[in-house]
Amino acid sequence: MTPGRRSSTFTRLLRHGFTDASAAERLLDSAELAAVRDDPVLLEALGATADPDLALHGLVRLLEAQPGPTARRELLDTLIAAKPLRDRLLGVLGASAALADHLARHPRDWETLVTYEPRDLHPGVAEFERGLAEAADPVSLRVAYRRCLLSIAARDVCGTTDLTQTAAELADLATATLRAALALAEAAAPGDAAACRLAVIAMGKCGGHELNYVSDVDVIFVGEAADGADESKALRAATKLASHMMRICSETTVEGSIWPVDANLRPEGRNGPLVRTLSSHLAYYQRWAKTWEFQALLKARPVAGDLDLGQEYVAALDPLVWKAAERENFVADVQKMRRRVVENIPAAEIDRELKLGPGGLRDVEFAVQLLQLVHGRADAALRSGTTLDALQALAAGGYVGRADAVQLDDAYRFLRSLEHRIQLHRLRRTHLVPEDEADLRRLGRSLGLRTDPVTELTREWKRHTGVVRRLHEKLFYRPLLDAVAQLAPGEARLSAEAARERMVALGYADPAAALRHLEALASGVTRKAAIQRTLLPVLLGWFADSADPDAGLLNFRKVSDALGKTPWYLRLLRDEGAAAENLARVLSAGRLAPDLLMRAPEAVALLGDGDGGGLEPRGRAQLEQEILAAAGRADNAEDGVRAARGVRRRELFRTAAADIVDSYGTETKPAEPDQGALVDRVGAAVSDLTAATLAGTLRAVVRDGWGDTLPTRFAVIGMGRFGGHELGYGSDADVVFVHEPRDGVAEREATDAANKVVAEMRRLLQIPSADPPLLIDADLRPEGKSGPLVRTLNSYEAYYRRWSLVWESQALLRAEPVAGDAELGRRFIELVDPLRYPAQGLGEDAVREIRRLKARMESERLPRGADPKLHTKLGPGGLSDVEWTVQLLQLRHGWSEPGLRTTRTREALAAAQAAGLLEAEEAAVLDEAWVLATRVRNAVMLVRGRAGDTFPTESRELAAVGRYLGYGHGHAGDMLDAYRRTMRRARSVVETLFYGA
Repeated sequence: MTPGRRSSTFTRLLRHGFTDASAAERLLDSAELAAVRDDPVLLEALGATADPDLALHGLVRLLEAQPGPTARRELLDTLIAAKPLRDRLLGVLGASAALADHLARHPRDWETLVTYEPRDLHPGVAEFERGLAEAADPVSLRVAYRRCLLSIAARDVCGTTDLTQTAAELADLATATLRAALALAEAAAPGDAAACRLAVIAMGKCGGHELNYVSDVDVIFVGEAADGADESKALRAATKLASHMMRICSETTVEGSIWPVDANLRPEGRNGPLVRTLSSHLAYYQRWAKTWEFQALLKARPVAGDLDLGQEYVAALDPLVWKAAERENFVADVQKMRRRVVENIPAAEIDRELKLGPGGLRDVEFAVQLLQLVHGRADAALRSGTTLDALQALAAGGYVGRADAVQLDDAYRFLRSLEHRIQLHRLRRTHLVPEDEADLRRLGRSLGLRTDPVTELTREWKRHTGVVRRLHEKLFYRPLLDAVAQLAPGEARLSAEAARERMVALGYADPAAALRHLEALASGVTRKAAIQRTLLPVLLGWFADSADPDAGLLNFRKVSDALGKTPWYLRLLRDEGAAAENLARVLSAGRLAPDLLMRAPEAVALLGDGDGGGLEPRGRAQLEQEILAAAGRADNAEDGVRAARGVRRRELFRTAAADIVDSYGTETKPAEPDQGALVDRVGAAVSDLTAATLAGTLRAVVRDGWGDTLPTRFAVIGMGRFGGHELGYGSDADVVFVHEPRDGVAEREATDAANKVVAEMRRLLQIPSADPPLLIDADLRPEGKSGPLVRTLNSYEAYYRRWSLVWESQALLRAEPVAGDAELGRRFIELVDPLRYPAQGLGEDAVREIRRLKARMESERLPRGADPKLHTKLGPGGLSDVEWTVQLLQLRHGWSEPGLRTTRTREALAAAQAAGLLEAEEAAVLDEAWVLATRVRNAVMLVRGRAGDTFPTESRELAAVGRYLGYGHGHAGDMLDAYRRTMRRARSVVETLFYGA
């Protein structure tokens, strides 16, 4: 060969798509291709394949395998002369290394691709049965199966059949194969065959007439006794036949395997009998079946064995399938099943998972099946087991928007075609998009992407998965709006009854009211209504994910009515990704946050990502600065405190909204896994806000009554959960007040001024208004309710020196200055430190007194009728148990362990563990219990809008508490069981550490 010719051939090969032109030249120069190496027809045909290098290599192997020169010449002559054969054979060789291997082992099978009659283009079960008819054993069945598969692949890669036709042909070939395998099993055991009637029901993609190249074939077996036979013997015979049939298809031989036959969709799965009678199947589905099992039955189709019995099975179970949507939590169950599938995908594979990943094939299939089950009860046209046929029927009936259906159809066809090409290469069961560039190039070219196959394939794949991700949830909700909105003439829409059914399936208790809200929000031709029609399909899905979808939609209507005329509101929800979902979560999570929002709806701006500050809590210094400035601008104390309370209401909403969003999680950010962090965040935010509100109120009252200077120095000391930075949404502000007369001011005058300040602060913070009141509780002061409300620092010192009781020392463990004169606050803390951290610790008498007080409190203070095991404060293992245990450790050891000198429960507990005062496991148990009890209290306030120490009894409220704590629909019982377990463990630790048991 001359250098010039070599260079010319090399260039031509590269131009025709070969990547290894040197290897291709060597193959073209081989003896097998000597007669046609310069034929331009061959090179053009190779260049048209998905992988010209693979196709050429496969062709040479096939020629080498021919039995002699005559057979080789026959193949080459036919290849050059007959374009249909050339396209089919080279197309298969360029797409499938596995089928090239088959042809090399069975070199005459290429002849099955020669005939090109119209009847060969779309064979059905009968044609495939003829193709398998001569198979007399499992090995010859595999050979015949691959021969039939070769013809399907040839039509597929040449574009003679489209995706749906290819998938249907693969299902028909599977049907013929199951029948052939069952015939072999029956021939091997004629006695068993005579004793029973056995029906094979195809499920999954085979049942849906949409099979892959390589897939498990899902089946269910139904058996009955033949006339006169004993039923138990007949079932044993049927089980033997079914097992043998499965082995014939699944076992690996010298010709490999066909595919696994999977019977795990049967009642009770792999733990249940392989074959059941029809009556046994029916009894199971009537009593025990889960929602997903009815979803699976959508695709049930008799394919082999006794087809009459198979039809009886389908007819008997069909009514149950179409009642599945009436089951409690139906939609939630289906969606939870989908989420579980995604969660089980290894993290390293999720971005390449074509079938199960977000935006993958399963998203389309689940959405379509969900709609079929909801609306197929009343509309038999929807009862197809084939995904794309069902999607088309849903669009025709108005259950899915036509544009959405077209986009989903396109995406599904692309993703399934890509899946087919991936599997065809090695005939291996996989749904992962490869990472190797050569594989991606072959796949791209096989799908007609020839300019830049890798880039184009990646772009198209991501585009289609993006479409599916965007549409698969919205698919369920958008037509609800069309049912109440103005549609173009000729557009199909949901009927009123269909819309009602869908709302019930979503969990709406009052579907008629929900549809009225949708009509009010989305009807009309205004720009506002158009934006609402875009937003609502997604919002409805988020509402449905809550425990009270009705409240979410009602609250959204109220907010929209209040803000509908403001230009920024709908723009915020439409354009800022987080805002709409955050709003949906907040509006459907309970009463507190929506109530706070309704009083000033403009706080919606906080839910976005922009200039509203977002949901990050603001620090005390920033809050004080804003509140003090607002109070300073006011004309009088009442206006100043009103401004402070307005800031408090807005910031309470910010804190509650952030807590809800962090607890629920969003589509882009999972729920916060650290429950302790959630509790600390709320406690710090509400405590800082309360301190800033008191500081602003104090400033407003002093300024209004005395100008810039009060006759006495005045400080507010936080106590209890306030001093511990652990306030919840419904907590009062526990405080004590201390003052010290200024130089030259009589003590009586100073005390009168201080008492007036306290009285006015308490009055102004409780005046009925649109803002929630802040109750000041000073009962932890010396002598309790019978003691003076305000004392001087000297009076505190005298009282504590002479009269202080051990409970007061315990209460002072939480004392921390929160407002007023900082120096006076510091001196108060210096005064009480020796009381709360007594030198050498508590004596035994004091310890016994604390234990006695605790025991009396447990028996006397629990509300009548309350379940002690579910009382978050006073129940065993609850807040009181943990806090008294920690505080006893502080009183006994705080003098020698600096880490214990903190007002915060969790910090003190961690310090006690670090000091070796309790085991790490004991500390963890107490911490878990304290965090959980605090979370429950916060949840009750968020859900009910009023404080409570026990779980709600109303089912929706209880479910909402569960949702906040991370429990899905229908799992309130699991939540209560987990709570009791946690508290039991904590109480056991308390018995040891506090009571010395």
